[in-house]
Amino acid sequence: MPEAAFKAAAPTAGGDFGALLQQSIAAVGNNQAEAGKLAASFERGDAGADLGRTMIAVQKSDLSLRGLIEVRNKLVDAYKDIMNMPV
Repeated sequence: MPEAAFKAAAPTAGGDFGALLQQSIAAVGNNQAEAGKLAASFERGDAGADLGRTMIAVQKSDLSLRGLIEVRNKLVDAYKDIMNMPV
């Protein structure tokens, strides 16, 4: 399931950056929800809970969030550069 969330952020044929960004944000949210669900299941001691799978999901979630934050930082920097250009 988490692999499908990463594939959902693939470039679209239309090249709409806004749609791509929304898909990426949704994929990060899905990763975080899945990691939270697995962590809660492990904490409760559910029968099918696996520590390895839970840790991998948490790390994927953390990595995808850090990547999204870096993209946001680059967008903010680009916006600042454009706004500081002389007209």
